[in-house]
Amino acid sequence: MSHRAPGEQMSYAEYVAREAVSDVKHEFIRGEVFAMAGGTIEHAALTAAIGAELALAIRGKRCRVFSSDLRVRVLATDLSTELSTYPDVSVVCEQAESPPDDPHAIVNPTVVVEVLSDSTEAYDRGAKATHYRRIPSLREYVLINQHEPLIEVFRRNERGHWELLEARAGATIELSSLGITLDVDTIYADPLK
Repeated sequence: MSHRAPGEQMSYAEYVAREAVSDVKHEFIRGEVFAMAGGTIEHAALTAAIGAELALAIRGKRCRVFSSDLRVRVLATDLSTELSTYPDVSVVCEQAESPPDDPHAIVNPTVVVEVLSDSTEAYDRGAKATHYRRIPSLREYVLINQHEPLIEVFRRNERGHWELLEARAGATIELSSLGITLDVDTIYADPLK
């Protein structure tokens, strides 16, 4: 994908076409495209662990776990809120829905998981979280801390407000939208130590 100058706009159709032939994943934010950096060993391990635990826990349910190879698109009423990105893990229940202009993205995740990185933590907690909260189907946004055993779940409650739940080493945390409980120690287990 050719890189554009900061502030130069690209249409979503152009982004989709270029992303299809790119070796690097890019995030699309309000018409601008940004290359996504690779992660650390710990980031990769935590991403794999949470994906595996989610897949095991939802077995038999009408839900499916997706890796960071699947784009999530936040549809917007105007360009100022549009986002297309690759969360570390996403879960869709019932049926995956794609926008008409991007058959390789989904618009209806139930759960989105991001493993926090030093370089992206502020963005994952701030602007990106704001975008995700605009997805009508999203029930839980999960943040996995890379530096300590800590899982944070931002859950949309019955009034449509977001509330925070935390679980640390030795604890479990519920993902009520999936009807499952995750064990923090299992996610952070390192058989190489």
